[in-house]
Amino acid sequence: MTVLNELRMRPVDAGPRGWNASVSARLVLAGVVIFTLLIGANLATPLYALLAGRLGLSPLDITAAFSSYVLALVAGLILFGHWSDHIGRRATLVLAVLIGLAGGLVFGAAENLPTLAAGRALQGVAVALATGASAAALRDLLPDRPEWASRFTLLASFGGVAAGPVIGGLLSLLPDPTRTPFVIHAAVLLLLLVPLYLLDARPAIRPAANGAALAALRPRRPTVSRGARGTFWLAAGVGFLSFAVFGFCLSLAPGYFAVALHTQSRPLIGVLAALTLGSSALSQLLSVRGRFLVPAGLAVLGLSVLLIAVAGAAPSAWLLVLASVTAGAGQGIAFHMVFNDVARAVEPARHAQIISAVYVITYLGSALPVIGMGAAAGVWGLPTVVAGFAAVVAAACAVLAVVAWRRACSRRAAAIS
Repeated sequence: MTVLNELRMRPVDAGPRGWNASVSARLVLAGVVIFTLLIGANLATPLYALLAGRLGLSPLDITAAFSSYVLALVAGLILFGHWSDHIGRRATLVLAVLIGLAGGLVFGAAENLPTLAAGRALQGVAVALATGASAAALRDLLPDRPEWASRFTLLASFGGVAAGPVIGGLLSLLPDPTRTPFVIHAAVLLLLLVPLYLLDARPAIRPAANGAALAALRPRRPTVSRGARGTFWLAAGVGFLSFAVFGFCLSLAPGYFAVALHTQSRPLIGVLAALTLGSSALSQLLSVRGRFLVPAGLAVLGLSVLLIAVAGAAPSAWLLVLASVTAGAGQGIAFHMVFNDVARAVEPARHAQIISAVYVITYLGSALPVIGMGAAAGVWGLPTVVAGFAAVVAAACAVLAVVAWRRACSRRAAAIS
């Protein structure tokens, strides 16, 4: 089965088969694709200060460049989130890698804000295509273990987002620091295309009927069964809030940390920006259970974000590190639990579509608040804006924790009765 035939949704011609990979190899490949694309999408985090100096960018410009990625990602999830159900997981991932490669090269070569935004937008489209496809591929490969499928999905996603700033900071020590990281990343994506192309792909889970290919690819409004709506909206709410924190860590936090701690070390700034996301990724490995873990995780997240603001104002490096780590752990546990609930509640044939819908709302959290913060920073200053942001996040965490607590109590009562 050729990639071109998959993309065109044409019948498969008989011919030599490709690489008949094992389930383990397919699991690794699906995870590596989204992991690598998300690394590329976050390589720029420790480089924004350099780009601001070279191109004369303001805090609002930086948030605009960052948010163009998120908004394109959200639009892509709406437009393309269900495509892998119809053209196949492999073809969708190949398309995502090609677009991600182009986006990174455009961003690395940019000489002005519009080109930066265009490169970021291409990266957003690539991640949008890969998000639903990789999550659904992992679910397909582990049909009897949906919890592990969602765990691998979150680990690859949060791990890639966390690794991006660290790798970007290290690669920025090489000559031409705002371009070299993206050239190296493009070479890695080219290598990744080789096993994807050779892979003996599995058929699409919902192939289009004859003459209805374009109709199958049209955007559609996600629908969730009545019994799963509460779970869906809780997951979306937790995702929106936690990604608002991640959006801050990946856009404005590097500059905030550099000023607060009086450092210009890009590797150090990259590590500090990645602490919350890395802690979240590691928490996905924990096999924790309990009815009240979601409200507990939200409470830890809210308190930790307040401590991040305190650490920046003090300033205190050790408190900043501690608060960043605990914020990621609280977020990771809470989101992992609600994400698992959604994965269990959705039928496999609509998994990519519904998971993409969760991510639509989730990723909006990393764009809308950050745009507002960038605009407000020009009026009141970044330290004041960060303090206000922390207070709002803590209050929202408290509200969601109460909702999650009530749902947990209701489930417990239903189980006893």
